[in-house]
Amino acid sequence: MANALLEVYDLTRHFKSKNSIIRAVENVSFSIKRGETLGLVGESGSGKSTVAKLILRLLDITAGRVLYDGADISSMPANKLRPYRRRMQMIPQDPFSSLNPQMSINASIREPLKIHRLGNAREQENKVMEMMEQVGIDPDARFAFPGEFSGGQLQRIGIARALILRPEFIICDEPVSALDVSIQAQILNLLRDLQKEFQLTYLFIAHNLAVVERISDRVAVMYLGHLMEFSDVAAIYEHPLHPYTMALLKSVPRMDVNQKSERFILSGDIPSSSNPPQGCVFNTRCPVKTDICFRRIPGWRQIRDGHWVACHLAKSD
Repeated sequence: MANALLEVYDLTRHFKSKNSIIRAVENVSFSIKRGETLGLVGESGSGKSTVAKLILRLLDITAGRVLYDGADISSMPANKLRPYRRRMQMIPQDPFSSLNPQMSINASIREPLKIHRLGNAREQENKVMEMMEQVGIDPDARFAFPGEFSGGQLQRIGIARALILRPEFIICDEPVSALDVSIQAQILNLLRDLQKEFQLTYLFIAHNLAVVERISDRVAVMYLGHLMEFSDVAAIYEHPLHPYTMALLKSVPRMDVNQKSERFILSGDIPSSSNPPQGCVFNTRCPVKTDICFRRIPGWRQIRDGHWVACHLAKSD
């Protein structure tokens, strides 16, 4: 894809357990353009975080390819992968657990610079203070420890650590899910501002579609390791095609009390990825399923321009 920074083709990850194979991610394909934000949404257990770890090569890939800036990093050896790790970073879901409670904030933010041997001690110190200012944390607090900060402040510190290497691509793994609503808005605004300032590209992972709508350019919907739907934000939120996407959207609180209720309401739990349903993986919970949904796996089809869906029943009108 032209102007794509990241391209993922048929990405697959299986885990072997004692008596079964866990199909965590199955044939996932998408691309992210330079400077855009792709929202990756779905319930817990849908495979979103596994996709992130596969892209960053924190997990081995069972099958498929990951291209970063045109280079295939899928099976690249560690010594050749190192420069790409500087260009790709992650903001974790829980900033407190990702920070060593026995290390000062200064040491935590500075650590990536030391690992990659960038600058001398004074230069590293200056970069830490500069980055703390960028994310709204007083540099004078850099020698404090994680336990002395609030959740919102810790997430800002996590963002500073992710940005200290000046990466191009950042995976935001549920970065606001553990924060109060008012703090969520502040962090989302900060991420948008930083994206403009540093020309960043984001993969934004979340289960809350209201959050994803605020920050994303395009959206990919995952369920049980499979992509269900993919399009730009307006198409996904105004004209969803997959019953699962419709059900997720119905769970988003709306201010319009006169808005009519739809029939796409989720019931039951997401099945086990070690024993997925035959045919469409969503058929056990789909309110509009037919016989074909149990017999055949739906193909990945482009229904409208740039709007892809995996559903036998999806139509353009």
